[in-house]
Amino acid sequence: MGDVRGDAVRYGIVGAGLMAREHIRNLAITPGAVVTALADPVEQSLGLARDELGGGADKVAAFPDSAALAKSGLVDAVIVSSPNFTHRKVLEPLLDAGLAILCEKPLATTIADARWVAERAAQSPAPFWTAMEYRYMPPVAEFIAQLHAGRIGRLHMLSIREHRFPFLKKVGDWNRFNRNTGGTMVEKCCHFFDLMRLIVGSEAVRVYCSGAMDVNHLDETYDGQRPDIIDNSFTTVDFANGVRAMLDLSMFAEGAANQEEITAVGDKARLDVFIPEGALVFSPRVGFRNPKRVERQVVETDAAALKAGSHHGSTFYEHQKFNAAVRGAGPVEVTAADGLAAVAIGVAAEISAREKRAVEIAELGL
Repeated sequence: MGDVRGDAVRYGIVGAGLMAREHIRNLAITPGAVVTALADPVEQSLGLARDELGGGADKVAAFPDSAALAKSGLVDAVIVSSPNFTHRKVLEPLLDAGLAILCEKPLATTIADARWVAERAAQSPAPFWTAMEYRYMPPVAEFIAQLHAGRIGRLHMLSIREHRFPFLKKVGDWNRFNRNTGGTMVEKCCHFFDLMRLIVGSEAVRVYCSGAMDVNHLDETYDGQRPDIIDNSFTTVDFANGVRAMLDLSMFAEGAANQEEITAVGDKARLDVFIPEGALVFSPRVGFRNPKRVERQVVETDAAALKAGSHHGSTFYEHQKFNAAVRGAGPVEVTAADGLAAVAIGVAAEISAREKRAVEIAELGL
């Protein structure tokens, strides 16, 4: 990778599907960013990505795979938004070429592949960033900042609720099967397991998950095969520092007023954040039957950032940080090692849901 500190960073995107188009919209409003190449074996996906690029599409090269893109010399940084199960294969030539990489979550679908990526990324001279957008939603970022500043005292309990819509349709319906996604607890919930680690400041030691496919996809078949992905679950994670965290997931609750609700309880107070409402609610302890002293604030998110994506503006804010890292003007905030740790919790949750038992992280060889 050349010195890009004084020029626009040239971006390639591997995997031209739905998330790629969100990245294109956000790069369009990121100073010092220009998309110069796309890679995808599906012409229809490339066409939709070109449509998103608009008038500049004719200046963007297209390639069938990441290897050809890596050899082109047209990019400084690459966004990997291809299907989960392709990540290791896609990443190999990009890492060989020493390119800066932002890899969509999950890092991989298996512990073995995620470990391989983390080890290779650690040897790369260029930044490697695991895309964990939920960290960068402005209300969530403020929530985390207040917790780390000690506003609730010592954290003891953390709970995350996501009540949302079912998985969207993807090219080839790849996201309907655990073998392609790693399972819902890896595919979808690695975001939340990453948030848990960030907030708690410790590593998971034990996971218990009760979950099933109860409502969604029951009448769907693909080449004679029925989907096998969890659509609702409760997951408890024990951390090494004694903090307990819980995830409540429902993928048939799109009518909820807020899609995400996160609550942290310490020995002095409780703090909540609600998305997309953007509200933080601080509730200090007051003693039995004393008047409550609840404080409420709304954290605003840039309107252009909200319009450019479906993750409450977080993709925009993440791109500002990644772009700075590529330029050598800021650190990598979410490493491949972070991606591996989140995958591990998700894999443990999938095993736990199937085998109906608590799973020690040590069982996974980590």
